[in-house]
Amino acid sequence: SVTTVQQRKLHHALIPKGKGGRSSFSGVAATVFGATGFLGRYVVNRLGRIGSQIIIPHRCDQYDLMYFRPMGDLGQIIFMEWDARNKDSIKQAMEHSNVVINLVGREWETRNYRFEDVFVNIPQQIARAAREAGITKFVHMSHLNADIRSPSKYLRNKAVGEKAVRDEFPDAIIMKPSEMFGREDRFFNYYANMRWFGNAVPLIALGRKTVKQPVHVADVAKAIISAIRDPDANGKTYALVGPNRYLLHDLVEYIYAVAHRPFVPYPLPRPLFHLAAQFFAMNPFEPWTTPDKVDRFHTTDMKYPGLPGLEDLGITAASVEQKAIEILRRHRRFRYLEAELDETKPAKTVNY
Repeated sequence: SVTTVQQRKLHHALIPKGKGGRSSFSGVAATVFGATGFLGRYVVNRLGRIGSQIIIPHRCDQYDLMYFRPMGDLGQIIFMEWDARNKDSIKQAMEHSNVVINLVGREWETRNYRFEDVFVNIPQQIARAAREAGITKFVHMSHLNADIRSPSKYLRNKAVGEKAVRDEFPDAIIMKPSEMFGREDRFFNYYANMRWFGNAVPLIALGRKTVKQPVHVADVAKAIISAIRDPDANGKTYALVGPNRYLLHDLVEYIYAVAHRPFVPYPLPRPLFHLAAQFFAMNPFEPWTTPDKVDRFHTTDMKYPGLPGLEDLGITAASVEQKAIEILRRHRRFRYLEAELDETKPAKTVNY
């Protein structure tokens, strides 16, 4: 006689049904760790758009999650409180899922969560739990400049976390985006808000020794959804970048041009920049900047010609010039609020 042992029970949400759209069932039941962050809301919206069931583990008040509800059909978005250091809590969050997406991250350290916890230990625990639960798709968010030799502790731990996830879940899909820009970002808005400090923008070496290739946050979200639906994506690492490379100086100059604000850059040596950033880092809430953020923003974006990118996932990357106005219009004075974007000269691009 033959005995059949079922490894995992098939949840009804995993059976595709309907013609597509938010009121259908895509067959994707995804647990999105870190959904409440900058990228997370875009990923959840894209998942909801194709009719997925989405489990959102969270640590915040339930009223801070209300904006997620319209992103999916009734009952398709489920909220669960979780403890990042509790293995049972992690397992419970993915109990009925076939896709797990790890977007957990933060830009500064706290006394409770160091970069090592956020980028290494927690992703490792999530990857291990996903493997043990028989998850078919696991997506991990890293960074384009993740490097164990980086001066940025953020980027060093991203590199260690990448390896830890790959060791725990060999078929993990690893995304390596460059600095992301979007309406709620801490990149374009960070530089645009420097006008609060007298219109002067401090840049190491005037930003002429740093090359950035920013990617729009919606393109990264599209890439994650495409990778989930691509059977050949398992085990691959994707480098997600925008179409153009810019000197940091020229990019910040363009930010101020779109915002119709005077751009006054001045060179600030790294030690002095770190000293000033250390003062802001003492803020017990959200620090304006930190020494680590200074190092990260002044790191030239790497090139990975051997890795697949947005094009391999069928996505055409949006340029800075196409999307900048969406982010920077709110930084304009009233008299320039409706000024046409055509009036602004595009930023200079580089090829190195």
